[in-house]
Formats: sequence, structure tokens, C-alpha cells
Amino acid sequence: MATFTKRGNRWKAQIRRAGFPSLSKSFLSKSDAEKWARDKERSIDRGELPTNHNELKATTLGDLLTRYLEQITPTKRGSNSEAYRLRTMFEHPIAALSLKNLSPAAVASYRDDRLQKVSTGSVRRELAILSHCLEIAKREWGIALKVNPCAEVSKPSNGKARTRRLEAGEFETLDEALRQCGNPLVRHVFLFALATGMRRGEVIALRWEHVDLEQRTAHLPLTKNGDARTVPLSPAALQVLSQLPRQPGGPVFPISGNAVRLAWGRVKARVGIQDLRFHDLRREAISRFFEVGLSVPEVAVCSGHKDTRMLAVYTKLKAQDIAAKL
Repeated sequence: MATFTKRGNRWKAQIRRAGFPSLSKSFLSKSDAEKWARDKERSIDRGELPTNHNELKATTLGDLLTRYLEQITPTKRGSNSEAYRLRTMFEHPIAALSLKNLSPAAVASYRDDRLQKVSTGSVRRELAILSHCLEIAKREWGIALKVNPCAEVSKPSNGKARTRRLEAGEFETLDEALRQCGNPLVRHVFLFALATGMRRGEVIALRWEHVDLEQRTAHLPLTKNGDARTVPLSPAALQVLSQLPRQPGGPVFPISGNAVRLAWGRVKARVGIQDLRFHDLRREAISRFFEVGLSVPEVAVCSGHKDTRMLAVYTKLKAQDIAAKL
């Protein structure tokens, strides 16, 4: 940002921008000083002026990620999961690189290293965070990055869509194991998610004031896509609610998402079920909605999908069941 100081009968304009050498010049009028400053700042924004390599060398990617975690991440609805990803990135050698040495090759190396450890989806999300951080640094924090190195790196493919559903006997096995869980709420969350198709976060965030037992609905004021939706409750969902103590103004399931995640992992390990994520229960529920005869618009009301084509990602009908119908 430019500053203007009057000395005698002349005006001095001075521009300080991180990553660039300080610029200054004196003029007879303030309007001329302001015009010169605007022109120089535009040149800086377009990357036309030489950068201060010493400042870029002194700033690491970790410094930017720390600032991003403190200032940008808390404004997002998925702040907890993003904070977890950022902490993982802090531990990688790329965080110690100076901005001067941060190149597309370094980002590509990070991508390839992470692909050996996590899924392609996780790597894509990490690269999206990194790219956004660099864009914010360049546009709003005055960091003299001429280009965003992430923009020149190819992203890993999305991979095959998951098709996992509960296999024969798995529901009974999980249900029995969850009955033995120290916190009975974990089983209630499992059964309610399977009965409604709601996401784990939506189930845990549900409050009693948003449940209408007479109308058999549960209202979600804020969902993943940013919109509210009202979910119809099946007899199975109502059966779960009938077993819970009703606390007006309180949560229906007074348990944290992390507690459910940890308990779910322990239960799966105990019964030897490996490749089943909690989110797969949403696919199972949506598939069951179709199997009992609900139409596409009706299922979309339950699931909250705006684009009904996205239901194909979650819906994995069994060929033998369709054959039986035919």
C-alpha cells in the first residue's frame, strides 16, 4: 500500500510490498504522486516489476500455511477437516521450502509422495488447499509470487467411484458389535444414518427443536451444499429416536464426530471388516430407497442432491434384484 508524505512544497510517494524492493519518488503535486503509485502497484500486481528475492528466500511455504490456518481456515464450514490436512502438510518437507525455491517440480514431487500414502481424493483436496493459499498470498497478502506453481501441476484423477455397500451379514455383525460399544449413542448414530441417508455430520448436528415427530420429519438448517433440507423419517428412524431421551434445545445425539469416528474404527477392526467407511452407509441408504420403490425426485428430497445425476455416484443397485423385478 502506498503512503504519501509532504516535505516542503513536494509530495513523496512510497510503496512497500512484501517480496518487492521499496519504491519512492517525489512530485510537485499529490495527484501526480497518487497516479505514479497506482501505476506502480498495477505493475506489481501484473508481475512486471522485479521481485525481492531475499524476502522470498526468507519466507517458507510453512509460514504461508500457518497464516492461512489462522486467518482463512476458520472462516470455512469444513474448518476442522481442513485444519487436519494443513497439519499433515506442515510435517512434509515441502513446508520448509522457501518461496524462492517453491517450483512446479517441488509441488509435483509432493503430489507423488502423498499418492504413495493416501487416496487420490485426499491428494486432490490437499493440492486445492495449497493452491488457494498461494492465490490468497499473491492477491491479498502482497507476496511477490509471479505464478502459482500449483497451476502448472496436473492433478491426480478422481479414480473410480466407490461402490461399497453392506454385504450379506455385515449389518448384523456391526449391529451386534455396536451393542457392546461403551457409548450406546454410536449404535444409534449408525442406525439413524442408515435409515435416513444423512451424513455423519448432519446426524450429529441434528437438534430436537428441528425434529417433528408428528410430521415425521427432521429439518437440517445447514447442509454440505449450503442449503437447508427437510428429511422424511422412516419407521426405522423414528424407532431410533424413540430410544433417546428428549432434551428440548439440545442435540439429538450428544456425541462428537471424532468420538463416532474412533469408535467406528475400533468396531470395524474388532469384527474384521476393512473396506467400509461410515459414508458408505449413505450409499447403502440411498440404494435402499430406490429398492423400496421411491422415485428419483423422492430420493433427492431425502438425500438433498440438487443434481439428480449425482445420485448415480451413491446409488449402486444390485443386478440380481433388478432381474427379479423384470
